[in-house]
Amino acid sequence: MPSACACPACQSNMTLHTLPSVAGGQVEIDLCFTCRGIWFDPQENLKLAPAAVVALFKLLHEHRHDGIAALPNKLACPRCNRALAQGFDVVKSGRYITHRCPQRHGRFSTFSSFMIEKGFVRQLTTTEIDDMAQRLRVINCSNCGAPVDLHTDHACRHCRSALSLLDPQAVERALVGYESAARGSDGIKIPQLADALVMLERDRLQAEREAKANQSGHLVLSGDGCSIDLWAAGVALVWGMLK
Repeated sequence: MPSACACPACQSNMTLHTLPSVAGGQVEIDLCFTCRGIWFDPQENLKLAPAAVVALFKLLHEHRHDGIAALPNKLACPRCNRALAQGFDVVKSGRYITHRCPQRHGRFSTFSSFMIEKGFVRQLTTTEIDDMAQRLRVINCSNCGAPVDLHTDHACRHCRSALSLLDPQAVERALVGYESAARGSDGIKIPQLADALVMLERDRLQAEREAKANQSGHLVLSGDGCSIDLWAAGVALVWGMLK
């Protein structure tokens, strides 16, 4: 049901989701699928049980193709309306951006930042980025949604995030670390994970173009000019392992 919490980025109503708490009981978090963002009241990100993380993956998978716009330069606390302070936290899987209320009402995290925090994401190497740039030009930043030109940039110019992707093997390791079963899976053996994600997303875009052409009677061109969302493709790949 709709939450009273307004999205710090787009100001639309976030949706309230009740998830299992690590201490027993439940915890309620606010999600905005338009901005791919989560609002955590104080300490809520630490209260999520392993089952809650899997439930979140299901939600992200269901909404992985929802429209996304780049985050604005200023985000407002949904509790006091003060500007959120952008900062960085560091974990084993990399550095991620946080947006905290100066009055300590909570923090806003993108889905990508949350996945880095939980150890489900790895950052692309320079070699991988250069290799991908030979076959496509633009990808969407996993953190803020802004387009990134791989021919000129190895990080997002808008939010300065390193380029990253959801890695099924990293997810499996993290779930084991949370003592949550990977449901009998032996893992996904993919020699070139970035290549697989690119092909998945290209297949989806090709299917969309064909569907539009069939409806209108005219070919819809988007090819090399469209941006590829590795995050969405990664969610689909990881959910195939979890379900």
